[in-house]
Amino acid sequence: MTLQVRAHWRRDAFELDVDCRLPLEGVTALFGRSGCGKTSLLRVIAGLERLRGVEVRLGDLVWQHDRQFVPLHRRRIGLVFQEHSLLPHLSVRDNLLYGYTRTPAAERRLHLDEVAAMLGIEGLLTRAIDQLSGGQRQRVSLGRALLTSPRLLLLDEPLSALDTQTKREIMPFLSRLASEAGVPIIMISHAPDEVERLADRVVFMREGRIERIETLREALARPDSPLFDEDGPASVLEGTLQAPADNGLRPFVTPAARLWLVGAAHRPAGHARLRILARDVALALDPPGRMSVLNQLPVTIVRIDPPADGRVTVACALGDGQALLAQITAWSAQTLALAPGAQVFALIKSVALID
Repeated sequence: MTLQVRAHWRRDAFELDVDCRLPLEGVTALFGRSGCGKTSLLRVIAGLERLRGVEVRLGDLVWQHDRQFVPLHRRRIGLVFQEHSLLPHLSVRDNLLYGYTRTPAAERRLHLDEVAAMLGIEGLLTRAIDQLSGGQRQRVSLGRALLTSPRLLLLDEPLSALDTQTKREIMPFLSRLASEAGVPIIMISHAPDEVERLADRVVFMREGRIERIETLREALARPDSPLFDEDGPASVLEGTLQAPADNGLRPFVTPAARLWLVGAAHRPAGHARLRILARDVALALDPPGRMSVLNQLPVTIVRIDPPADGRVTVACALGDGQALLAQITAWSAQTLALAPGAQVFALIKSVALID
């Protein structure tokens, strides 16, 4: 199923001009700087804006075209914003059931017990809203949206109001939603790390227009990717996060490698993504000897990007084909005579993988 959106309208000095088809699978991120039109596009999809020159179709369903307009409550869309909109006079349980009881029984695909377990809020059901932390409130907001059994879940920067530690706590729950709940998600974010950890595809927006739509893997393969603006180039590995080992670290296992992580106690075991900044990856020509760096991965150099500011980004491949980027000095690359096809070792300190 796809979501088709055509919109051309102007408000004051801002113009939204988009024409796109989005596959409704997994998580789609709308990414771009503030004011680029992400929220305007989300509001058009949700039906919060009734405007001329707009067409929205979900599969065979026409939500808006010419004079035809289906309002938000009939589109069966779940909405979660930056700030929670929970009802303070109701308990967590009653907030969760608010939309559920208003959804026709025949359309209910998700139920309280499974959603509470999915979001780790089983022990919060009797609490008042003012007894919850910021991360707990966002999880309850997500649960309330899911319990309407929506066709589509729209998230408008759901993490931007949270501190760094709370973001780390809630991120694993967000990453499980699309797969476990079976609900496609469109998420607004201007934070590259959120996109890299959560998205399956990225819609890059600028000045009211869509510049390109790419899978996350395609977006990370581009040397000039907008996702690299803040922390520089980064890789995202898919694997399995296992239970903590006796050494106090947590193993993250891919088909080709095992990495040790620090400080991931908040993350549940199971399928996960690991974000690795290229600046935290070093390269060695020879098998490393005894050293403090625990993560020593054999890789093959695929590409070396042109130097910039005295640094080069070296794209490597693990044995399972997943990409790993390393950022080193141009002098080091020249001294080591690095070239595509060379077999080298990628070294990553475990303390750099606090996640």
